[in-house]
Amino acid sequence: MIDRFLIPIVARLLDPPARAIAARGVSADTVTLAGFAAGLCAAPLVWAGWPMAALVAILLNRLADGLDGAVARIAGPTGRGAFLDIALDFVFYATVPVGFALADPAANALAAAVLICAFVGTMATFLAFAVVAGQRGMVAHAYPTKGIYYLGGLTEGAETIAVFAAMCLFPEAFPVLAWAFAAACGVTAAMRLHLGWAAFGPRG
Repeated sequence: MIDRFLIPIVARLLDPPARAIAARGVSADTVTLAGFAAGLCAAPLVWAGWPMAALVAILLNRLADGLDGAVARIAGPTGRGAFLDIALDFVFYATVPVGFALADPAANALAAAVLICAFVGTMATFLAFAVVAGQRGMVAHAYPTKGIYYLGGLTEGAETIAVFAAMCLFPEAFPVLAWAFAAACGVTAAMRLHLGWAAFGPRG
C-alpha cells in the first residue's frame, strides 16, 4: 500500500552504497542471492528461540533487496535479475511463518498455515496479473523501477516486513498478528482478482 511512496526514497538513500558495490564488480544477482541467504536464516533463528536475531536476518534481506535493484539500475537491469528478485522474495516471505510454527506448534501452527495460504493468494494473483499484463504490453507507471508489472495492494512489501518485525519483537502475539495479516492478504488477493477480471476482459 505504501511501497510506491517508499521506493523513490529508498532508491536515493541506497544509490551511493550501490555505486560502491557496482564499482567493485559485484553483480546485482550476487546481492540478491546473498540477501536471500540471509533471509533464510530467519526461520531457524525463530525456531531456536532467537527472534531478535531473526529480525536482523529479515532486515539484512530487505537491505539487500533494495541494494540489488540499485546496483541493477547502475550496471543495467536483466530479465534474470527481475526473475530472481520476485521469486526469491516470495520464497523468503513464506519461510518466516514456518519458523514460528516450529517454535510453538500448539499456539502457532494453524495461524502460520493460514498466513502461508494467504500469501499464496497474494503471490498467485500478483504473478498471474503480471504475466497477462506483460503479454498485453501494460506498464505500471506507479512502479517504474520494477522489472515486471508490479500490482500494488493493501499488503505489499513494506507492510509484510512491518508485520514480520512485530512478530519478532512480540513473538507471543504471533497468532493474532498472523490471523490479522492473513485477513488483509485475503483482501489484497480479492482486489487483484477483481482488477484482473476487469482489466483482462474480452477486447473490443
